Amino acid sequence: MTNKKLPSLPLFTDTFAAETVHLTNKAVGIYIRLLSFAWTKNTKPFTTQSAYRICQCMDDQCCIDVYEVLEEFFKVDQDCDDRNKKTWIHKRLNSEYDYLINYYNQKSINGKKGGLKRNLASSEIKAHIPIHIHKSNNKDYDNDFTNLWSSLNIKRGSKYKSFQLWSKLREEMPSIEETIKIYNSQQIGVEEKFVPHFATWLSQKRWEIEHVKEIPDLIDRLKKLGYIHKGCEGSFEKFSKDGKNYKIDKFDEKHQIQLEQ
Repeated sequence: MTNKKLPSLPLFTDTFAAETVHLTNKAVGIYIRLLSFAWTKNTKPFTTQSAYRICQCMDDQCCIDVYEVLEEFFKVDQDCDDRNKKTWIHKRLNSEYDYLINYYNQKSINGKKGGLKRNLASSEIKAHIPIHIHKSNNKDYDNDFTNLWSSLNIKRGSKYKSFQLWSKLREEMPSIEETIKIYNSQQIGVEEKFVPHFATWLSQKRWEIEHVKEIPDLIDRLKKLGYIHKGCEGSFEKFSKDGKNYKIDKFDEKHQIQLEQ
């Protein structure tokens, strides 16, 4: 792939609007930043850590939001146990970039063959109309998934992305009724903006995390020890005591209490 810079990022507004209609304004902003960043880097793979940096993440929730956008719209190019070192690409951007590079290269070759003379001082590069990749809007959900989705107390993220993941994982998942029960119980007391996208919940196999059920008892025990429960942010239960702030990751099996810096 060449390092040639292209004059503009091709964006099909109708397709973009349809694919992001379920996102919050914050998530849309994150997606646009990541698309722009990938395009300026000639669509080369970038790390999760780079995505956090380009989106100016200063807290855990921002990192969670960025990672959910990456999982939904980008593809892992190089996997890694440390998710901050994973690299990502955007297949659609790669296709557009390769197409436009070939277009401009061929245009240059044809110009040289024809002996065309251009005044560089007054020449103007016209943006080429990017290729249109048709995407089918036909999304047929079977009855089991329709029942599952409609029974979720809080629905976040792409329904179609969730359906794709569920179709791949359904053989190893509990029954529909049990999945609904587990998901809804894990979101009790969680502010809606901190509820994970259902696709993220599926990809991380959170139905297997039985120790989340212990959280209500844990909160009561800490209250008896003088801790004040401040609520939930993302996967963390927040507490305070003696002027200091603490947090517990409810997906941490040991439920270790951490002092916030």
